[in-house]
Parts: sequence; C-alpha cells; structure tokens
Amino acid sequence: MRKEILFLTALASCLSSFGQTFEKTAQGGKFQTAQPTLNGEVIFYSPSIVRIVKYPSAEMPEKKSYPIIKTPEKVEISYKQNGNTVSMTSGKMTVTLDVATGKVTYTDPQGETLLKEKVEGTNFIPRKDVNRDAYTVSQAFSLEPEEAIYGLGQRQSGAMNHRNQQIHLSNGNTNICIPYFTSEKGYGVYWDNPGISDFSDTPYETSFSSQVGLCSDYYFLYKDGTQDGVIACIRDLTGKATMFPLWTMGYWQCRERYKSPDELCGVLDKYRKLQIPLDGIVQDWQYWGCDSNWNAMKFMNPRYINKMDDKEALRYLPNGEDKNARYPKPRFKNPEEMVEYVHKHNAHLMISVWASFGPWTDQFKELDKMDALLKFETWPPKSGAHPYDPFNKDARDLYWRYLSHLHKMNIDAWWTDSTEPDHLNPKESDFDLMTADGSFRSVHNAFPLTHNQGIYEHQRAVSDEKRVFQMTRSGYLGQQRYGALSWSGDVVSSWDVLRQQIPAGLNYTLCGIPFWNTDIGGFFGWEYNNDCTNVAYQELHVRWFQWGCFMPLMRNHCSSPMMNEIDLFGKEGDWAYDAQKRMIELRYRLLPYIYSLDGAVVQEDGTMMRPLVMDFAHDRKAILLDDEYMFGKNILVCPVTEPLYTKKVEKNKGVTTVPDVAKASAPVEVYLPKGTKWIDFWTNETVEGGQHIKRECPVDILPLYIKAGSILPLGPKVQYTTEKKWDNLDICIYPGANGEFVLYEDEFDNYNYEKGMFSTIKFSWDDASRTLTISDRKGEFPKMLKRRSFRITLMQPGKQSAETVMVSADKKVAYSGKKLVVKL
Repeated sequence: MRKEILFLTALASCLSSFGQTFEKTAQGGKFQTAQPTLNGEVIFYSPSIVRIVKYPSAEMPEKKSYPIIKTPEKVEISYKQNGNTVSMTSGKMTVTLDVATGKVTYTDPQGETLLKEKVEGTNFIPRKDVNRDAYTVSQAFSLEPEEAIYGLGQRQSGAMNHRNQQIHLSNGNTNICIPYFTSEKGYGVYWDNPGISDFSDTPYETSFSSQVGLCSDYYFLYKDGTQDGVIACIRDLTGKATMFPLWTMGYWQCRERYKSPDELCGVLDKYRKLQIPLDGIVQDWQYWGCDSNWNAMKFMNPRYINKMDDKEALRYLPNGEDKNARYPKPRFKNPEEMVEYVHKHNAHLMISVWASFGPWTDQFKELDKMDALLKFETWPPKSGAHPYDPFNKDARDLYWRYLSHLHKMNIDAWWTDSTEPDHLNPKESDFDLMTADGSFRSVHNAFPLTHNQGIYEHQRAVSDEKRVFQMTRSGYLGQQRYGALSWSGDVVSSWDVLRQQIPAGLNYTLCGIPFWNTDIGGFFGWEYNNDCTNVAYQELHVRWFQWGCFMPLMRNHCSSPMMNEIDLFGKEGDWAYDAQKRMIELRYRLLPYIYSLDGAVVQEDGTMMRPLVMDFAHDRKAILLDDEYMFGKNILVCPVTEPLYTKKVEKNKGVTTVPDVAKASAPVEVYLPKGTKWIDFWTNETVEGGQHIKRECPVDILPLYIKAGSILPLGPKVQYTTEKKWDNLDICIYPGANGEFVLYEDEFDNYNYEKGMFSTIKFSWDDASRTLTISDRKGEFPKMLKRRSFRITLMQPGKQSAETVMVSADKKVAYSGKKLVVKL
C-alpha cells in the first residue's frame, strides 16, 4: 500500500510539471490536461464497464441519466505509469489515459487494441440552450478500416453495418435513435446524451455530437469479446429485461381499426370457428371518438356505448364517419361486455393509448394548468392535440390516474403509440420548449423511455398479478426494464421495405433491447391499392407473415381501408390462406422453445433475434449479411424478400407469373455460416456450413435451418397458448454436434418469477454416444408439472419434420424431476 501511495504521489508530481494532473480515485481517476485545459474522470462501474466524462468547467456538471440505473461497484484496479500515460487495468480491460491530451485507449486482457479516441477528439462549442449556458459537444474515435459496427437503434437504411454513414439521431416514426454502437470485436459505446444528436462515420473518424450538453459523457463496455457479453453489460448498466406473459408469444390480430365491439368480437369469433390459433386482438384508436377528444382513455365513441341515437353522444363520433348511418342492434351494450367476451373466449385485449391529448379531454385541461403540455403540432393534424411532458412526475401520475380506468376494466396490454412523439410541421423553436428536465432539445430521445416508465411503475404499484406489456412505437436504451416492446412503425407494404425491416430489428436488439416486431404485411398498403385480394400483395403478405413467425411478437396489422384477417385472403385450399394458417400453427408448436428464449432473456441476459455477429463473429461473410439471423441459438431464419410467383402491373394490379402458385417452386439463396453443420427444418437433411446454397422455396415455406446439436422442445396443437398443459412435449434432437437446451417454465403471467418461482430443465446431447441427458429439475413454482412425458426423436432424413406433433417418437420417457439418461 505504501509503495502504491508513493507511486501515485510521484506520478501526480511528474504530470503536474507539464501542467497536467492526475489524481487516483476509488473508481479510477480524475485528470486535467494542459493545453487546452480539459477536466475529466475515468470511472469504473464494474470490471467490464467504464465511464469517461470530460468537461471544460472546473467541476463535473450535475447531469441526469435516463437509461443508467447502475451505481459504481467496488472494482480492483491496478495502475501503471509510462511518461504522460496512466494505464488502469480492471481484469476485463485496460484503459490508458494520455493525461497531456485526454486521449483514452482501450485494450483487451491480451493487449490488443479495442478502440481509441482521436487526439483532441473531444470538442466543446459554447451556445445557449434557452436560458442556460451550454455547449455543442462531440467525441471522436478511431476505428479499424474494415471494422463492422452495429446498433444505433432502428434504422431504415437496409444495412446491418453502420460504417460510412451519417445519421441524425432524433426519434421519429420508423426511426428509433439510440446513441450506441457495438463492434464485431465485442465492445460497445454508449454516448449518454438524450438530446438531439448526430452519428458520423468516415474513413477518418467515428463520432457522436449533440446539439446541447454540459460535458462529453460516454460508457465503454467490454466483457469477453462477444456480443452476448456486451449485452450483459448493457442490462447490468440499464436494467434487466422483464418477462412477457406466455399469451403474448401467440398470434395477434390487429388492424386500423375495429370500429365497434361487435366488429372486434366478430373477428375473434371467425378465428375460433375456422380453428386458427389466436391469443391477442387489438383495439386501435378512436374508441374515444373524434380528434378533438383524442386519447380521452374512455369509450366515448357512440358506437361503442350504444348511443347512436343520442345527440350529445354524437358529437364524439369520429371525424369522417356518417352520423346518420344506422347499424343492426349491437350484441354488446358496452365495452365492459366486449372485454369480458374476449376473455371468455380465451383471448386477450390490447388497447391504443397515446402520448398526446385532444383539447376536449379532461387530461388536456389539467395538464395545461400544470404547464405540462408541449405545445407543438402533433397527430392528428389541426386537431389542437399536444403531447404531454413525461419528464414531469406529476404528469406521469396524472396519465396513470386516467389510464387506471381501463386497467380496472381488465384490459391486458397497452399500445403506447406515437412515443417519439409525432411532430408535425416542426419549427426550430419547438425544440426550445421547456420540459420538467430542461429544453425539449436536450431530452428529446428519452421521451419514450420516461413515458413507458410511468405506466410500468404505476401498474406494478397496483398489482403484480398481471405482467405489464407495452407495445411502443419508439424506444431508448434501457427500454427493456419497463415491460416494453417496440415495433418498426408505420412502414409501407413493399418488398424493399420488408427487407429493410430485418436489419432494422436486428440492430435494435443489439442495443440490448430484446423485444421487437414489425407490422406483418406493412402498414400502408397503397402500393397494392389497399386490396388484400391483390395477388401481388398476397405474396408479399405471406412472406412477411412467415418472417413474423420468428419474431418475439407475431402481430398482423395494416392501415385502413386495407383489411387483413386471414379469411379475407381466401379459404382452405387457397395458397394465401393455407400458408398463413400453417405459420400460425408452427408458431404455437414452437411455444415451449420461444418461451424458454423469453426466460433466457430475463435469467441469462439472452437475445431472441440474434444477428449472425452474435454466434459467428469470425465468419466475415456472415456478419455482413443483412437478411438472415438466428432465432435463439438454434434456428437460422432466412426470410424471403423478393417476389417469386407474382408481379405488379399497370395501376398496381397483381398477376401471377406461374400457372399455379400453390405448386410452384423457385430457388432462394441462403448462406450457411461456417463452423457447424446445418439441418434443413423441412427435410431433416444435413448441409455443411460455410457456403451459399440454393434452397427451393414454395410459397408456403421459408428457408429454415437448425444448427447441428440443437434440441428443440415443441408443444401440442392448440387454439390458444394455455389450452393444453406441456405435459407431453416432443424433444427433437438434430445430430451432428454436441448441444444443450434449457426448458424454462413459470406461472406464465405474474411476477412471482422475480421471487425465484420458476423451473428449468437442462437437456444435454452427446453426439458421439447418441445420448441425451435430462438433468434434475431446478426450481419450482405453484401448480408446476411434477410428472410429465417427453417424446424424444432424433431428426434424420426420411422422418417427418418437427413442424407437427411427431406421429412416432423414437422414445418416450416419464420424467418426475430426477435425472434421466436416454440412449438413442
């Protein structure tokens, strides 16, 4: 200890002689450069997470971070001096500071450079932020010339790799902006500024800059050189993900919009009659009525409350609807009956709520008195609606006070729309509007995080019996801790847009936010005349639908006047109908696998949609692909992103290009990453990795390959997620390598898992001995299946695929929670 004190005293003395200083702290060190004078701190939050703050002021400015919830833990740091440089080693990384310039370099435990700042790469330009002195602040880094980087939220560029891009970071519909990038080397950088910012990558530097800031403030994350390691760091820093209910993993039917309880429940009836599995149905906007009454959070539309003959109620009829229209006598007298009916028929209801309010609403009036409205134009246009200020705690309290009315009606989930928020005809002065935490410019991108935080925390305070589920259009780092899932916004129905959504979602999940989806078929159908019978649209919709089977949420949605219920595409025997039903049934077959992925997200910081850089970082071809990914660690998904059997002609009409679409088969190119063997899901045939192949692809399937050594737990045929217990699961083993899988189970829809009430069963496959070991069950919860059967099948050519329940399993074993060894 005495030697260390002497060393640091000598170091400080040496550095001071050049006009710069370094002072050791409990978590790293403080420093001051000479010319130009710059103060800063190196703060280790853990051995794998370090924060770098630089500022031109004498003291570190007070600063609020919205995503960061971790406080620094005790970290053993070793220090070493070499001239003007100080190296700080945590065991996971070494941070080297040039005290003369303030430049920081990061190396791994083997001494390999991970990332380095540019010399004089931190810059401050004085400016005014409304009524305070501030800076335009930037930080530049130097990357390797061919280094691939990912993240930055959800982009619509169509590219996985963000090199040589200029990106304006301001949340908007279809673009979710997160100032975070991660490298193929297995590190991540989060620029902790929630205001309007820019990312730039050129051959000379990679940088973040923000229009408003008081300091340069970023976090460097590195654990073990893997993306799983980086994501574990993100969750450690910004919060663990929450479990979604099992029912959310089923199929969702949604469109803009069901205009009455009768219409919504009639759709549910049709799915049940046709025996098409379904768990979620959605009530979109205007159940509250007209635009002036936007987001009243009450059923005031006269069609929902059976008051079409009430003149006072008719003032709330949605804009554009005929007040003289008459309809058959409704089945449902009120919304409460609708909710009860949905639940009675084993489905769940999500409802649209917005981050803005129309001038007729009680919320608008109260918020206006609180000075908690952001008075710029938002959707719907010319309605007088304004967003509220979610940075204001009292405003968040008010939001829940009104929303609790719907919660008490037993609504199951919230569709928190327009959380960017929508900003129509923006003016520069709009960004100078003040929130409770400063100018809108300075906090803009954290809007969705604080909004969803308010709903999550208030619902959790009421009850833990039902898991919070929010589908929100925008997002920010840390979103995973608030029971929130983002979707890719109001995208257009087209093949190009379909392809763009794949890297958009994958880059979003690389930001550590595991739950994401897209409107199946796209939202705006104008390129196909809003006609679901247009055969060219049907092929696009079917391919999007197949991809939807392998997202965290499988949700069908479209914009009016398009309609998208499956029966509108045809009937049994019609290819567009059959292909969709087939994928829904496959989704339900995969539920034990999918829910186990959900469990791994929470218990092991896992990721459901896995870009290939996560599992094949050393395969250069794989990590640059933008149209393939792993669903979990076992299933390679290659969505079909171009038409094979139809085309558009004059006036957007569709025609077929083959005699019979149902019987056609055209090849699709698939790349199989190297380092493993792959088994075709549909045929059980093995293919070597490290090559491009052509896979014949009829309209009712997409290329799916199972990684050798995979063990898939698969469930029974059901009409909704909890119709049958998982007491007789198929365990399908794909040979060619050793492997393991952990089956996760809990009570499916409460927070008892946070108290340890869940179970796991580990399956291990030894390929050489053809032996499956089923380990002792770990954990327990009320009503857990204590005895069950597993039907075990070695998947080989000539056997049926795992798509449906195995007609003849290789072996059937009884399992009571104790270890079993099964020889195949």
